[in-house]
Amino acid sequence: MACINPDGTLTPVAQAVITALKSSCTTLDIAQAANLPIYRVRSTIRELIEAGLVLEADGKFHLTEKIPKTG
Repeated sequence: MACINPDGTLTPVAQAVITALKSSCTTLDIAQAANLPIYRVRSTIRELIEAGLVLEADGKFHLTEKIPKTG
């Protein structure tokens, strides 16, 4: 997965999205908080959902307890 490095750590973009998710929950809010283009946030969120790190409920995104080590 492009958002997770081979050693299990998050890429810088995924780290930024995860950090933004701690205080934001829509893709637009996350993009603004992380200072990333919306398309980048959407693709990263999709990968984080596939990895089980993020859940979607009613159009909002939330972190799961399965967050890998960062950095």
